[in-house]
Amino acid sequence: MILGHLFGLYAHPKQEWKTIDKDHEGIGSSVSHILLIALLPSAFAYISSVFIGWRIGVGEPLFLTPTSALGMSVAMYFALVAGVFALAYLSYWMSHTFGSTPTYTQALELAAYTATPLFMVSIAAIYPHVWFLMVAGLIGIAYSVYLLYTGVPILMHIPEERGFIYASSIVTCGLVLLVSIIASSVILWNLGLGPIFSH
Repeated sequence: MILGHLFGLYAHPKQEWKTIDKDHEGIGSSVSHILLIALLPSAFAYISSVFIGWRIGVGEPLFLTPTSALGMSVAMYFALVAGVFALAYLSYWMSHTFGSTPTYTQALELAAYTATPLFMVSIAAIYPHVWFLMVAGLIGIAYSVYLLYTGVPILMHIPEERGFIYASSIVTCGLVLLVSIIASSVILWNLGLGPIFSH
């Protein structure tokens, strides 16, 4: 069931990881989860950019034109989805180094469910003040990292000590992916594909 493990990952994460490990729902379920949950940041970014306005400092709020905001939201959606798939592949690729032999489905489940808190805090964009979004983002990142550290030993079937190093490696790869996405955005902006502000 799409989003079926959502409540459990917040209420009792270790137990829920064991349930996910016991009843693998297949790659289709993970893909559906990713495609659905990645809509949240894109949708809230569009709403806040067009209808609410971003507040940076004490000046007037900044608004984007609907066309510009839509283009950026679509680009964000595909970047987020691609990022989760890339993280899953890196988890799968590194697994043999740590003595684990998961299927790609297991790696995709791990990436999909650990990314969920980070995507869900995007609801904070309804109050688009930079300081508030930074705090919400840090909370989302912290819980995503916690889910990763608790999920790796269970889903990848390795001891917790080795799982800690494995999870740390995945976090490092995730940060590299994030920096790559940000760098790509800056390059695209410099090529003239940046935001267009409404007056």
